[in-house]
Amino acid sequence: MAASRTQARRRARRGAVQAIYQWQLGGGSSADIRTEFRDRDGMENVDWTFFDTLVDGVIGNAVDIDSALSGHLDREVAALDPVERAILRLATREFMAHADVPFRVVINEAVELARTFGAEQSHRYVNGVLDALARDLRPHELRAS
Repeated sequence: MAASRTQARRRARRGAVQAIYQWQLGGGSSADIRTEFRDRDGMENVDWTFFDTLVDGVIGNAVDIDSALSGHLDREVAALDPVERAILRLATREFMAHADVPFRVVINEAVELARTFGAEQSHRYVNGVLDALARDLRPHELRAS
């Protein structure tokens, strides 16, 4: 049975945050990292197009993403826990480049990733940062909701 689009995208985000984390720690090209992740266990039923777009988007636009994030953080982007940094970069990229994904979905997915991969209270930090960031990057959606 094929995964639903929602589940396939959720799996893409999960893999993308791991790929971004790996890139943050070790560098490398997005193409090499994407290829490596295609062969990993647990990467079945992934929306690969979405995965590729997210990984390429974060790696290729990290400076702009970090700039958008920096005004909403209580420390420098580089000082963030690497897991939180990967999740926040991923969600920021979604805010910036995937208007088809509602801001609430972006935040909820990021919070779930933080609960899965982050420290005990990181989901609260991620939620607060992204809630504030949504006001800057998706004001039209906030007004409409």
